[in-house]
Amino acid sequence: MYGRVIGAGTTGAGGATLAATGLWMNSMALVVAATTLVAAGVALFKLAPRSRRM
Repeated sequence: MYGRVIGAGTTGAGGATLAATGLWMNSMALVVAATTLVAAGVALFKLAPRSRRM
């Protein structure tokens, strides 16, 4: 039900289609997964030891 309310808030026939199919939920999950992977990559990069040059 919650997904249908948010999907219905989008404009036009596209929003109605997304609300009816629940397709926007899959898109949102992909965006969340991608940003989580990017954040994890950045965190690991920051934890990596730096080479010391003299």
